[in-house]
Amino acid sequence: MTQAQAESLYSSLSLPRAIEDRMLISLRQGRISKWFSSYGQEAVSVGLAQAMEPDEWICTMHRNLGVFTTRGVDLVQLFSQFQGSVDGFTKGRDRSFHFGSRAHKIFGMISHLGAQLGVADGLALAQKLRNDKRCTLVFTGDGGASEGDFHESLNVAAVWQLPVLIVVENNQWGLSTPSSEQFVHGSFVNKGPAYGMEAHSVDGNDLMAVQDIAKQLTASIRENPRPILLECMTYRVRGHEEASGTKYYPEGMIDAWSEKDPLLRLRQSLNEAKLLTHNAMDAIDQSHSVQVLADLEQALTSKRPVYQVEEELRDLFAEEEPLDLRSPLEGEDRPLRMIDAIHEALGQGMDRHDNLVLMGQDIADYGGVFKATDGFSATYGKGRVRNTPICESAIVGTAVGLSTAGFKTMVEMQFSDFVTEAMTQICNQAAKLHYRWGQNVDMVIRMPTGASVNAGPFHSQSTEAWFTRVPGLKVVYPSNPYDAKGLLASALESKNPVLFFEHKALYRSKASHVPESTYFLPLDQAKVIQQGDALTVITYGLGVHWMQKHFASHADQGIELIDLIALAPLDFKTCNDSVKKTGKCLVLIEDSVRGSVGRDIAQMLNESCFSFLDSAVKVLGSHATPIPFSAELEEGYLPENKIDEAISSLLSY
Repeated sequence: MTQAQAESLYSSLSLPRAIEDRMLISLRQGRISKWFSSYGQEAVSVGLAQAMEPDEWICTMHRNLGVFTTRGVDLVQLFSQFQGSVDGFTKGRDRSFHFGSRAHKIFGMISHLGAQLGVADGLALAQKLRNDKRCTLVFTGDGGASEGDFHESLNVAAVWQLPVLIVVENNQWGLSTPSSEQFVHGSFVNKGPAYGMEAHSVDGNDLMAVQDIAKQLTASIRENPRPILLECMTYRVRGHEEASGTKYYPEGMIDAWSEKDPLLRLRQSLNEAKLLTHNAMDAIDQSHSVQVLADLEQALTSKRPVYQVEEELRDLFAEEEPLDLRSPLEGEDRPLRMIDAIHEALGQGMDRHDNLVLMGQDIADYGGVFKATDGFSATYGKGRVRNTPICESAIVGTAVGLSTAGFKTMVEMQFSDFVTEAMTQICNQAAKLHYRWGQNVDMVIRMPTGASVNAGPFHSQSTEAWFTRVPGLKVVYPSNPYDAKGLLASALESKNPVLFFEHKALYRSKASHVPESTYFLPLDQAKVIQQGDALTVITYGLGVHWMQKHFASHADQGIELIDLIALAPLDFKTCNDSVKKTGKCLVLIEDSVRGSVGRDIAQMLNESCFSFLDSAVKVLGSHATPIPFSAELEEGYLPENKIDEAISSLLSY
């Protein structure tokens, strides 16, 4: 090692320590509101980041300040982020290290521990699909490794042999809970073989040791793509965050670990090797201290955010490319069932986009439980049509990572009921990503849903309302094959996360004429199916067919029927205009009423149309119980047999 290399090495560790020192002072001065310290753990982040190529992605956590400094993140912008100012990476919308930067190939954390691991799988899968000789790096803590995402993501990485280095920063504590109360294994190295991957451990407070093993492992992963688990033994000298303190630490433990401080050890090593004197290292420390203070002072002058609702709403979604919404060519229609229309839309999407990857349980050779992807693995290959382990959270996280790396993704949720396993990735990761730091999520999640198939409480639920209240998600629910194909085509073009609900009872029970060529339908517009002036009925999905069955025996009631189609964003204008015309409204849903899409719409209409209404808007839905299994009980649960009475009551009011 030359003197210049020694200076560079010492500087790489000195800079994050200078920031740590300054942030602790600023916290006491009230100049910042919160700080998650990596004091004493800097060697882990710095050594690993130095082993990565500049164009390789790193997924970070609370205590990876050294990744940001090693990647050359501008300190003024970084400190502005800590201040919550408009010049930060999230424009004041998120705090501390809750951000990412495409320019620096850093994918930032969210508060839900473990969520970044699935994303790393997706980033690594993108490298594998492109046959790049690249490695992805992801950090997690010893406490966060107890999360289900850790198991799911390591399992996916191993099954798919993804080029990812999974680093566990074992700093002995999860907030105030010691490792002895978190897990019983002696070392995370023991976990590697259980997943079929090699595992290593290193002294995380020795920068050169971390650097050496990181260079070896990342080079090996690039040459022979596969996941490797690396445990870095270190210690959290400060509290989980400064407000929590360290009073729960056993007496003397901080002092013992302070003797292993990575900066002090590096100073001693470089001095003993006669590469740098203490005076030379002091000068580097002083230079960083001056730089950090100057950059912090500049950041403190940056503008505070001003809430502007138009900008907030605009940043919720990535800007979409305009679609050609012209009607498809005449003369090419033929009758298709909904499942066949979905199959055709997916195939045409795969043909249009060679970067579209389909993922889901049993979707490859088996074609999915409903056969929506039947034959696709033979046509497009198993690289693009991927059977997944049963791990919904990791797979949706993988889709987020794939999208970040420039792919389009479609995830088939085998039944929409199972989506509960992926709520964090959908609602806290994908939905908020563009709003937080401008990263779009090009992902469609197909959601087979609904009752009338006698499948019981865990395969028949109406789950759409779980998502319509989450800003940043688009929710679509077609009622017929024609709409299903055109809407799915549009969803696959979208740059934003789309939850695409497909009613299982409609897959093979109804057919309609569907053009053979690709066509696009808007993802934000309702459709007036029948004109009327006496009563508005607003519904979607199976409710449309219930109403058409009602019309067969109740003609000339003056009912205007609206198929919502788009549940988020909601086309409220179409509903509002209709109710102002008719003065009465029934919102018909398959879901139970409380907290439903129907109740939400009714409340909005009661407010906006109050002076036009001849009666309160009524919501008709299923009973407030789980969906029963037997056909007789399911029939009693659903609202279909109450439609005639509800309409008659409203018309005669």
